[in-house]
Amino acid sequence: MPPPLAYLITWTTYGTWLHGDERGSADRTSPRTPGTPYLGPDRARASFERDELKSDPVLLTPPMRELINNIIREHCTFRGWSIHALNVRTNHVHAVVSAPVPPEKAMGELKAWASRRLHESGLLDNEKIWTRHGSTRYLNDEASVDGAIRYVRDGQ
Repeated sequence: MPPPLAYLITWTTYGTWLHGDERGSADRTSPRTPGTPYLGPDRARASFERDELKSDPVLLTPPMRELINNIIREHCTFRGWSIHALNVRTNHVHAVVSAPVPPEKAMGELKAWASRRLHESGLLDNEKIWTRHGSTRYLNDEASVDGAIRYVRDGQ
């Protein structure tokens, strides 16, 4: 099978989308295949997750969002990756990226560089900025890439 044309990579900020949330979630024990439903709402689990937070939830301000947008674009250029679409929101980031590395590695690098720049700029000093992982979807054909780009640009 040929490598994917791109990835849709999404991650959230720390503490803003907890397991048990009414929006649903996926955890390390739930299957991660496309079309698999999220875990449903669970007030007890959401309350437990909130109580376990080590710091306040992180919401990104407009200056933080601009900095993250710029560093992700710079890092993709530096690595020779193609960034097809990017949307940095107050509590999550979506990126459609073509890269010759696994999507987990790309996501890790983008999160690390964004964290580093946020700390260096003095805009945020939280130790934890992002959730532990995120979502990585393989886009294997042009229709999938186009759909992901539309979602990232217009679906927010």
